[in-house]
Amino acid sequence: MAVSTILLVAAIVFGLWLFFFIFPINLWITALFSGVRINLVDLVFMRFRKVPPKLIVNSMIIANKAGLQNITTSQLETHYLAHGNLPSVIKALIVADKANLNLTFKQATAIDLAGRDVLHAVQVSVTPYVVIVPAITGVSIDGIQMIAIARVTVRTNLQRLVGGAGEETIKARVGQGIISCIGTAKNYLEVLENPESISKSVLANGLDSGTAFEILSIDIADIDIGENIGAALQIDRAAADLNIAKAKAEEKRAMAVAQEQEMTARVQEAKAKVIQAEAEIPAALSDSFRKGTLFGVRK
Repeated sequence: MAVSTILLVAAIVFGLWLFFFIFPINLWITALFSGVRINLVDLVFMRFRKVPPKLIVNSMIIANKAGLQNITTSQLETHYLAHGNLPSVIKALIVADKANLNLTFKQATAIDLAGRDVLHAVQVSVTPYVVIVPAITGVSIDGIQMIAIARVTVRTNLQRLVGGAGEETIKARVGQGIISCIGTAKNYLEVLENPESISKSVLANGLDSGTAFEILSIDIADIDIGENIGAALQIDRAAADLNIAKAKAEEKRAMAVAQEQEMTARVQEAKAKVIQAEAEIPAALSDSFRKGTLFGVRK
């Protein structure tokens, strides 16, 4: 009897748990008292669609309390099933609404599904932050190397966040602009005396085009003088010219030596012919004497 009673109680408890699991009445009551109208049947079907009803209800309650309109449970379910970060989207919409930013639910979910942190993006859009550009090296017209460090103040452009380039593009473009401005300066003193001219020139080039950010300001934090590239190039050129001159002189010396050796060989060859001719004289005299033609008269 005791065993059967225990089994009956266990079956009742399990049945009640299963009932309240399938029919989340507590969530439905919470939503009802929070001013959110959700059908209990919809909560039941969420279980079968593998959507946590608690997440959907809490998101709807938060959105309703924040004054966000035109957000439906169907939209929330769709974004959750698409593996989106639903709490982050709701918080981002609330921050955007309080800051009077034009951000719709569709845009927020698109940003989230694109792999970006939509909440952080909205916060950066409200509160700009600084991007540090690594040391940029440029050379002025007079050949002096200049090393500049820039700080770029940006804020997120929510309309271009999906498909827009990131921080690395901003850094690359600003660095390129700084190098170009330094390269057009007549001398390094012009850069040191007026660094804000670089900022204005770079900022006027629309470097934030096609990016997910809007550049508010570009500040040159520090400029250091590097090597005298012009002097180093002149020294290298002089060394190269000297090497060329040495090579040409060596070439001329080698040619002179070759010519001298050739002349020596010719002289030796001529001497050898003379010696050979001198050696043939006695034989010729002997032959002439024998023939009797030594004095031009034949016997």
